[in-house]
Amino acid sequence: MSEQEPTDPGHRRVLIALVAIGMTTFVQLYYPQALIPALSRDFAVDASQAALTVSGATIGLAVAALGWSWVADRIGRARSMTIAIVTAAAIGLALPFVTSFPVLILLRVAQGIALGGTPALALAYLSEQVGRRDAMAAGATYISGTVVGGLVGRLIAAPVADVSDWRVAALVAGGLTALGAAVAVTALPPERPSPATTPRPAGVWAGMVANLTNPGQLALYAQAFFLMGAQVAVFNYLGYRLELEPFDLPPALTAVIFLAGLSGAVSARLAATFAARFGRRRVLLVSSLTMAAGAALTIPDRLPTVLIGLLLFATAYFSAHSIASGWVGPMATSGIAQATSLYTLFYYAGSSLFGWLGGLAFAAGWTGTASMVIAIVLIAFATARTLLPHPAGDVTSRLADPA
Repeated sequence: MSEQEPTDPGHRRVLIALVAIGMTTFVQLYYPQALIPALSRDFAVDASQAALTVSGATIGLAVAALGWSWVADRIGRARSMTIAIVTAAAIGLALPFVTSFPVLILLRVAQGIALGGTPALALAYLSEQVGRRDAMAAGATYISGTVVGGLVGRLIAAPVADVSDWRVAALVAGGLTALGAAVAVTALPPERPSPATTPRPAGVWAGMVANLTNPGQLALYAQAFFLMGAQVAVFNYLGYRLELEPFDLPPALTAVIFLAGLSGAVSARLAATFAARFGRRRVLLVSSLTMAAGAALTIPDRLPTVLIGLLLFATAYFSAHSIASGWVGPMATSGIAQATSLYTLFYYAGSSLFGWLGGLAFAAGWTGTASMVIAIVLIAFATARTLLPHPAGDVTSRLADPA
């Protein structure tokens, strides 16, 4: 049997390695979100420039995702992920010692390029190494690792920076990711032989064209682009806002807002349950509208309203993301590897663009950023409502969702 059973020690090694990879990747990507105010002060740059420490990494990842897919076809997914995670960890350990802001951004872009070898490959590797009946649960375990990683990075960085400075916080985050990389490299088994042959370049391009001309796939890519952009814009600048009047909260306390990300571990699983009952399209549309409502609730200068709105927004975001990302493979009529790589590209491109634009909108206050977020979420909603198949024709949903 080529697929590993849940009791197989190899199965456990795969899960341990991929959880470590997911946590390590997302610690590195998002811990600077908690440091944006500190970076802004230290380098004398505005919020949108400081946010480039996040957007630089995510744009590097977006650009590199398809390239890493090509590399993995030639040297294997396990080896590619090992090279990627070790390189990213090494760059992370160098970041605290940088004294030039442009150099810091360049290194973050380089780190993002290295990290492009993990999200684009991890789920494909997982689906090949774990039994089909266990793939959904294993995938959810990996996604939970990414959620926890992003949360841990932010929650650690802000308090450490509050009692010392951003360099110490970056060094702590770098040490954690180096440890995670060591666990991943130790646990990650080489992939089992796959019957699939290395795709010819023509096949790769044909798969990309097929997916980019598929209206349903375009709608899913729009969800990745706009919804991820909205999420990053909120988490980039809401902490910055809470440090200003009328809230005047210390950085260690504003880091608590990132706890809203824990809702993703629950809402992603609930979304699958609701989708099996009501259909993916309906759950995705409701999630998008809930995101917009949550963002609107963060506008008034009342802390309870802000926190309730943030919790609604984050819960709905992870629900929408789990539906959209899980629909990409079943929606593809050809070129599944290219379909998932394109989703990754749009996902991080949206993160990079709107993570930066949110800072420009913040020049008009939080209302400007929140209004931008609401607008792009509603664009995603309109795209999904127009282009995604209705339940009666949603064959892929019935095939993919559990009974």
